[in-house]
Amino acid sequence: MLSSSRPVAFARSVAASVAATLRGRDLAAVAAGLTYFAAIGVVPWLLLAVWGAALLASPATIAGYLADLRMLVPPEMGARPVYDALVRAGLELGWWGALVTIFPATFYGEGLRRASLRLSPRTDRFTGWRARVSLLPLVLAVPVLALGVFVTAPLLADLARTGGFWGTLGQVVVAFHVSFVAIGVVLTWGFRVVAPGGPGWAATLLGAFGTAAVLAGFLQGFLLFLALPIDLGIPFGGLDIVGATVAIALWMFVLHVLMLTGWATTDALDRRFRAAREARAAQTPDPGPSASDPAPLAVGAGR
Repeated sequence: MLSSSRPVAFARSVAASVAATLRGRDLAAVAAGLTYFAAIGVVPWLLLAVWGAALLASPATIAGYLADLRMLVPPEMGARPVYDALVRAGLELGWWGALVTIFPATFYGEGLRRASLRLSPRTDRFTGWRARVSLLPLVLAVPVLALGVFVTAPLLADLARTGGFWGTLGQVVVAFHVSFVAIGVVLTWGFRVVAPGGPGWAATLLGAFGTAAVLAGFLQGFLLFLALPIDLGIPFGGLDIVGATVAIALWMFVLHVLMLTGWATTDALDRRFRAAREARAAQTPDPGPSASDPAPLAVGAGR
């Protein structure tokens, strides 16, 4: 009974630590600030992902994969023309365009670090530039992760054509797992390197991939939302572009509320793990000199 109660007690202590971190902090305002930085950086990252994947494979191969993925974009809200424009711009980006695009892409790292500092204040210097430089290695990693997602496109397209319960279920399962892995790798780097604190690997992996599971499911819900026959321009006098922009911003805001909660959980896990290690070190008795150790020389011996 005691051993089975330990995980429950540990989970409760972590939850209490997360609540203490978020208590008195306006999580909604912090997430809104991160959403602002994301609005600057998300499209550049998508362009870099498409362009980089095309370098690793070939533009024709990636264009074929993305044509298959287009089937997963619901047409009801007019998202497919936006998707087509994004794919075309990514494939035609070029080296100079990619170099310029890196600059706004790194704003996302600044947003993440500033948001984390607002939730858990620490002394920090050169916050913006430190965060943006630390995000640069993802310029190399994101195309590899994107290629891993793109290669599943033929399977996802076949499942979409199959339709029905099993086709839809298979499509959701495959899409969830590939997005889970890609998001988990990115969050691992973001939580451990970009955000302040530098949590240990155990806390980082648990927190990052746990958060990735939530966000991967959230993205499946976003695709379901796009499939709803809703006129987004009605609240804005029929201006569809305004309604679509607000809807995307709202989804990004909720996503960042979940992501920042995941970071707070990672930070709490790291504190608990550190405290446990310190407690074990304090309880370990000093072994003292062993019998095999040579006896100390007496003062004046050999004279």
